[in-house]
Amino acid sequence: MTRLNRRQFTSASAATLAGVSFGVHSSLAAKASDNPNEKLGVVVAGLNSRGRSHVAGFGADSRCEIRAIVDIDTKVAERAAEDIKKKYGKAPKIFSDFREMLQSDDLQIVTAATPNHWHALMGVWAMQAGKDVYIEKPISHNVMEGRSLVEAAKRHQRMFQTGTQCRSSKGVIDLVDFIQGGGIGEVKLARGLCYKRRKSIGALGDYPVPENVDFNLWSGPATYTDPKVTRQRFHYDWHWQRHYGNGDSGNQGPHQTDVARWGLGLERHPESVLTYAGRLGYKAERKDPDYVDAGDTANTQVSIYNYGDKTIVFETRGLSVDNSADEEINKLFGSNRGNRIGVIFYGSEGYAIQGPRYENGAVFDKDMKLVREFKHSTEKDGDLNSVHMSNFVDSVVSRDASSLHADAMCGHLSASIAHLGNIAYYVGQDDHATPDEIKQAVEAFDSNDNDAETLDRTLRHLRDNGVKPESEPLSLGPVLNFDPKAERFSDNDAANAMLTRQYRDGFEVPKPSDV
Repeated sequence: MTRLNRRQFTSASAATLAGVSFGVHSSLAAKASDNPNEKLGVVVAGLNSRGRSHVAGFGADSRCEIRAIVDIDTKVAERAAEDIKKKYGKAPKIFSDFREMLQSDDLQIVTAATPNHWHALMGVWAMQAGKDVYIEKPISHNVMEGRSLVEAAKRHQRMFQTGTQCRSSKGVIDLVDFIQGGGIGEVKLARGLCYKRRKSIGALGDYPVPENVDFNLWSGPATYTDPKVTRQRFHYDWHWQRHYGNGDSGNQGPHQTDVARWGLGLERHPESVLTYAGRLGYKAERKDPDYVDAGDTANTQVSIYNYGDKTIVFETRGLSVDNSADEEINKLFGSNRGNRIGVIFYGSEGYAIQGPRYENGAVFDKDMKLVREFKHSTEKDGDLNSVHMSNFVDSVVSRDASSLHADAMCGHLSASIAHLGNIAYYVGQDDHATPDEIKQAVEAFDSNDNDAETLDRTLRHLRDNGVKPESEPLSLGPVLNFDPKAERFSDNDAANAMLTRQYRDGFEVPKPSDV
């Protein structure tokens, strides 16, 4: 294995692949059957992790049958097919190429739990082929892709559900109703938290493609890099390489930013964003000043989103969060150890949080005394994963898109929060700033948060993990002004270029006008 520095890690020119064409046939359209005994055929794409929950959720719905799976890893596919046969009595068809599955008339529902860079293309292709679609968050790798999914669902009259399961949680639904009903007074600020320990993923290098993986199909829309695989663990760790994933702001983040938007009643994009971030701390952890991690997404990030009258702040922390000095957050979440993932709503009369469990919420008075709790009971309300998927199946049967708990627009707006924050970081990544420079920038930004205090907590967190912000500085992005209707930045060409990406021949995600 050869270790590489950043300059050696450059994208090669896109490889050319003759795409397998498929027709769009009206006979493939998913329709509610007049025969109540006829099941909906489901195909699950991506079985290595989250896809297994798709199998369990749709398999538990008596209206559905898992008839096919798609995976580019033969071992993963064969193991999943065997498990499905044991549990449901019938082995599914196995496809390695997603396009071949689209020809099957007996498949009405497509679900995707693949790496992020495949989500949108699978969704658009499936809807063009007359199938209804369920895609894990984030539904897109970039902003343009999300809009293409929204337009495809409209044009082809397909049902589309985003895998933000909190939208189906009774506890979170009741919490949001309470907030929007004035339960904690006027609310102008929500803070999303991803305090989630993420260790380094190994040295940047040149690693072999696993022999059981079709790398051409795995790469799909993403251009080949040179070398092709630069991380030790092929599966999952793509999350921390921006060529395929979106970091934790786009992995964990869309769950929390979706709840934040929901609670604040924001059915639009922000007007501006400011981000400071970095991938820090791993040199200290490994006691190696020359260490270069294979990941290139931020493990420490604060993005501030200005919606005019309201603000969302999202904080990502991948280093240890044990014994942190975040007194207010620790008190609201009832712990100063381990992960803290959720949302804090700041009202004029108190606080409300989504957390510490995904499906629950709590309300506190101005003195942070617990006054009320909202819970989703698996025994009473159903398994959250299955409830969310069954809501989607309800819509597939009824053909009523208004009944979806998290449609394509919902997924697009919440994923775009991560995309915009990441763009603000990437555009300014080389602009390292001192703590004082960041303080001046956040204090000048239009926000409802005490941004200087948030910065102070972030700096203390870094110092607690052996990072010296003065010598290992954070990057400070420029203030990016965004036109919510045009979905374009008004003053930064470099940022606009990141609203989409370069695609490989045969794997281009259609523009919104071409879906």
